Amino acid sequence: MKHFIVNIGCEYGSGGPDIGKLVAESLGIPFYDRALVDKVVDQLGVDRELVEKADSGDKVKYEFDTSFGPRYANLTNRVIYTQFEVIQKFAKKSSCVIIGRCSNYILKDRDDCINIFIYAPEEYRIQHIMEQRGVSRKEAQELVKYNDGMLKSRYEYMTGSDMSDCHTRHMMIDSSVLGIEKTAEYILQLIDLRFED
Repeated sequence: MKHFIVNIGCEYGSGGPDIGKLVAESLGIPFYDRALVDKVVDQLGVDRELVEKADSGDKVKYEFDTSFGPRYANLTNRVIYTQFEVIQKFAKKSSCVIIGRCSNYILKDRDDCINIFIYAPEEYRIQHIMEQRGVSRKEAQELVKYNDGMLKSRYEYMTGSDMSDCHTRHMMIDSSVLGIEKTAEYILQLIDLRFED
C-alpha cells in the first residue's frame, strides 16, 4: 500500500482509541494517541502536568530564565505549535494512525490522509467508560460531560472550527452500530479501497 495517514477524531467514550489501535495493528503501522503529549514534554523540557493542562486548552504561563532575568511565556501556544510539528514529522516519517490531537486539521493540506470521526449515543459512551475504567454510572456521566466540553473547546481553540463538522471528515460512523471490532474492520475496508495500489 501507499504511504497514508488515518486521522481519527472521536467523542469521548465512543471507543475511538480502541478502534484506532485495532486498525494500526491490522496494518502493522504506528499508532499515536496521548503518547504525543510525551513527545511534546520531551521536546519542551517542561513539567508534564503543565503540558497536559496547556494541551487541554487552558491558558498556562510558564517561567524561563534569560540573561535579563526570568521571563514568562504562554505555554499553551507553545504546546500547540510543538504538537503541530510532532504530528507533521510522524506523518512524513511513515504511514500511521493518529487519534485526535486535531490531526485532521494539522494535516489538512496532505492528500494521503483519510479523516474519520467516531461518535456514539451518550448511553453507549457512559456504559463503555463504566466498563473500561471501572467507575460508577455517575462518575462515567461526569467524565463524558467534562471531556465532551473540553475536547470541543480545545478543538475550536486550535482550529477555529467544530470537531464534528462532516465537511472536514471523509467518514463519520456511530461505533454503537457495529461495536469496536467491526467498526475497525469497516474502516480497514475504506482504507483498502482508498489507498490500494
